[in-house]
Amino acid sequence: MGGCFSDVRGGKQAVGVGQTGPGMPSPLPASKPTINDAVDHFFRVRRFHPLFTLLELSLSASRLRDRDIFSKSDPMVVVYTKKRDGTLEELGRTEVIMNSLDPAWIKKITVVYHFEIVQPLIFHVYDVDAKYHNLPVETLKLNDAEFLGESNCALSEIVTKQGQILTLDLHNRNGNRGLKNLGKLTVHAEETVDSKNAIEIIFRCSHLENKDLLSKSDPFLRISRIVENRGSVPICKTEVVDNNLNPIWRPLCLTTKQFVSKDNPLVIECFDFNTSGNHILIGKLQKSVADLEKLHKQKTGASFILPSSARHGHEKVQKGQLFVDQFCEKHLYSFIDYVSSGFELNFMVAVDFTASNGNPRTPDSLHYIDPSGQFNAYQQAIMEVGEVIQFYDSDRCFPAWGFGGMINGTISQCFNLNGSASGIEVEGVQGIMAAYASALNQVVLSGPTLFGQVINNAAEIAGRSDGVLTDLQETKDALVRASDLPLSILIVGVGGADFKQMEILDADNGCRLESSTGRVATRDIVQFVPMREVLAGGQTSVAQALLEELPGQFLTYMRNRDIIPSAVNIAQTSASYVSIY
Repeated sequence: MGGCFSDVRGGKQAVGVGQTGPGMPSPLPASKPTINDAVDHFFRVRRFHPLFTLLELSLSASRLRDRDIFSKSDPMVVVYTKKRDGTLEELGRTEVIMNSLDPAWIKKITVVYHFEIVQPLIFHVYDVDAKYHNLPVETLKLNDAEFLGESNCALSEIVTKQGQILTLDLHNRNGNRGLKNLGKLTVHAEETVDSKNAIEIIFRCSHLENKDLLSKSDPFLRISRIVENRGSVPICKTEVVDNNLNPIWRPLCLTTKQFVSKDNPLVIECFDFNTSGNHILIGKLQKSVADLEKLHKQKTGASFILPSSARHGHEKVQKGQLFVDQFCEKHLYSFIDYVSSGFELNFMVAVDFTASNGNPRTPDSLHYIDPSGQFNAYQQAIMEVGEVIQFYDSDRCFPAWGFGGMINGTISQCFNLNGSASGIEVEGVQGIMAAYASALNQVVLSGPTLFGQVINNAAEIAGRSDGVLTDLQETKDALVRASDLPLSILIVGVGGADFKQMEILDADNGCRLESSTGRVATRDIVQFVPMREVLAGGQTSVAQALLEELPGQFLTYMRNRDIIPSAVNIAQTSASYVSIY
C-alpha cells in the first residue's frame, strides 16, 4: 500500500467498528487479506454506501373472492416492485394455499429496503387451478390463473407503521375499483438481520515495543476472524494513537455478524502506523470474545507474541500487553426500529433566489416555470426528495424558506417561501411546489448566496442556535455547533456553478469539520450533491444520492446519546433535516 494514499488523517481512522455505515458492519474484502487490507478497506468504503436492510414480507388475506364452483379459491400472491421507467419487476411468489378465502402464506418475500428511494410495491392475488398445484410456483404461467385482486403501497408506508403491519384493500387491475369487497391483504415486514447483538470494547496496551527511531510508535489494532480454512478475514481496526507506547483506543463496537460467536477465535494484531502503508507488526495474539470478557473481569493483560522468523526460528513473547478496560453487550437498534416506533424526520426546505439563477421569465433560467409542465431543476429536486421523506413526517407540514432574494427592496437571507409574515409551514410536497412558484412572482432575485441564517433557523427548530452567518468559516462554526443537534443538512447544487465551497462542508473525505476555535464536529451532518453530476451519471436519482447518508447520521446521533426506540408510539420524538437547493 506504499504511496497509495495522501489522506493520512483518513488512514488513521477506525474501520468496521460501527462508524462507517448505518448500523451495519463494513463489508469484508473479497481478496486474500494482507497486513494492509484494513487500511485499504477504509479507502474503498469512504464514499459511504446507501443504507440497505433485508426485509421479509409476510402476507395474509381475508374475505377473498371465491372463484371456484365446488370448493374455495386456491390463492397465491405475486409481489412486484415498480421501477423508475414504470415497468414491473417480480420480487417473488408465495406458495399456493388450497381452499381458503382467508389465507396466511408461510413463504416470505425478501425485499431490499433502501431508505433513500421510494419503492412502490404491487401485490397481485391469483386463484391457481388445481391441476397446477404440483408445479413449482415460479414456473406457473399467470395467464392460466384467475385474477382475484391487487393492492399497492410504498415500502416505506409499511416500515413506518406501528409493528410494521399494513392492511390494504384489494381492487381490480390498474386501480379500477368497480367491483367492491374484493377482500383485504395484510403485509408484515421484519428485518432479516442475523443478530442485532453487539459488544462494545475499550482496548488498552502497555509497554509496547518502540518501532520508530526519532519518536514513539503510532499503534493501532487490527482484528480478524479465523475462518474454516484456517485463514483469517479482517473485520475491523481501531484508530491510530500517535506517538504512544501505552495507548487507549476509543470504544470499538463489534456485531455478532462480525465475530459470529463468543467462542470463535479472533486474531488481534498491533501495528506501528506508517504513512507509506507499510505498517510494522509490533505483536499479535489470538483470543475469542469470551477470552476478552475474562480479561476484563479478571483485570489482567495478555502478552503479545512476535511470530518466528527464519533467523530466530521461534516466537518471541513481548513485554507489551493488551488489556480490556471495558466490555459490555449491547443491542444495536436499526433505523427501522426507530421510525416504526414513532420517531419522525421533520423535513425543511430552503431555495436559492440569487440572481445567478437567471431571469425566471426566460427559458434559460434555472427558475423558469415551463408552461408545458416539465419541471425545472429546483422543482425536480423538491419533488424527488419530498416524495421520499414525506412518509416519515406524520403531519406533512414542512417549513419552507428562500434565501438570497429581495423583498420590498430589502435583501433577505431567510424569508418564508409562502409569503406569510409568521407562518413558515406549507402543507405537503405540493404545498412547497405552489409556494415556490408563487414566490418567483413576488421575490426579486438578488444575492449573495449565504444560507447560514437558514441553518440557524433549522437548528433553532431542532434544538437551539443563534447568530447570523456571513462567510464560509462562520457557516462551518454553525455546522459544528449543530452537530450536537438532531439535524442533518442536505444541499443540492443546481446549475453549472463552482461548488468547491459546498464540497468543503461535506465531510466525505473522512475529516470532520473544524470550527474557528478548533472544536471538531461530533458527527458529519452535511451531504452535498451536485445535481448535474447525478443526472449525467444516470444510475441514481437526486433523492437517492442526497439521502443515502441520512440514516447513518440519524443512527450516529441516537447511539451516541444511548437513545433507544420506544415500545409505544411517541409522536413528539423526532429528528430534523433541512434540504437546501
